[in-house]
Amino acid sequence: MGEEHPEIKEEQLTDVEEETKEPPMYKVLLHNDDYTTKEFVVGILMSVFHKSMEEATSLMFHVHQYGVGVCGIYPLEVAETKVKIAVGAARDSGFPLQLSLEEE
Repeated sequence: MGEEHPEIKEEQLTDVEEETKEPPMYKVLLHNDDYTTKEFVVGILMSVFHKSMEEATSLMFHVHQYGVGVCGIYPLEVAETKVKIAVGAARDSGFPLQLSLEEE
């Protein structure tokens, strides 16, 4: 690449490559509660987090048993949007569903 642009030195190319970083990723965590129905949770996992029926059901039971589970891992803006959509749908349906973010 330096041959195409003789004015660019190899050290400069290396510096640019080293400065490029992947954005931090965030886990979207689903928390258990005693009021949100299992059916609603499965529906949210399928519609917002694109889980299959089997994956959504398995995750729902994991959260029910252990209190928390990972819905997915995304860049911050995507994670925040998914949480906003899921919590908004829950509130519209009268459920206290709780999700949170945790940096990976």
